[in-house]
Amino acid sequence: MNRDEFETLVADALDQIPPQLAAMMDNVAVFVEDEPDPATPDLLGLYEGTPLTERGEWYAGVLPDRIIVYMGPTLRHCETYDETVDEVRTTVIHEVAHHFGFDDHELHELGWS
Repeated sequence: MNRDEFETLVADALDQIPPQLAAMMDNVAVFVEDEPDPATPDLLGLYEGTPLTERGEWYAGVLPDRIIVYMGPTLRHCETYDETVDEVRTTVIHEVAHHFGFDDHELHELGWS
């Protein structure tokens, strides 16, 4: 799978977020990168920023939060196209949930880890 195809999968996963939730996403950008930090070579996605639940009056004029989906580990983890589609969707939902304030433990209990 090439980069354009992978980016399309990420865009498709974002399009599957219910419109009511998508409208609540604020000051967040989504990126595809080839590889994560070498210290975490199997990381499929990452959320960097301040979750909506932790933002207060001080939250103004800041750079957007970042959701990163890593292409290399995802493709190595998946054996088929359909498995890749499912994994990208799961990763995107997982990272968007962090934006909404869910932690890894809660996501694991909900089946999104």
